[in-house]
Amino acid sequence: MYKFYNANSLGKFENDCTIRSISCAENESWDNTYIKLSELARRNGTMMDDKDFIRWYLDTNYIRIDDDLELIGEVANKYRDNVMLITTNNHITCSKFGTIYDTYDTRFKEVEYIWLVR
Repeated sequence: MYKFYNANSLGKFENDCTIRSISCAENESWDNTYIKLSELARRNGTMMDDKDFIRWYLDTNYIRIDDDLELIGEVANKYRDNVMLITTNNHITCSKFGTIYDTYDTRFKEVEYIWLVR
C-alpha cells in the first residue's frame, strides 16, 4: 500500500527524500531531522544527500538486510510488522508496517538496499 507523505515543514516539494524518509522512520519532525543530518554531514565534510553519507548513517544506526526482493512494494508486503528504510538507485523511501510513505508511489521501483529500523 502507498500513502502520500510530505513532511516538509513548509509543504514544499523539494529534493528532500533523505530527510523525509528518515524523519518518517524515526518519528521525528522534518526540521529536527534536517538539523541532525546537516550537522552530521558538516562534521564529515560532505553533503547530507551524498549516497555514501546516507549509507554510512543508515549502517551506523540500523541493520542492513540482504533480501532477494526486487521491488519496494514486495519489501513492504514481506516486512509488514516492521519499519524499513529502502534505497533505490537515486531515492530513499520509508515503509511502515506494510505502507510506503512518500510523495509518489514507489512500489514498483527496484530495491538497492534495505535497513530495518524496527
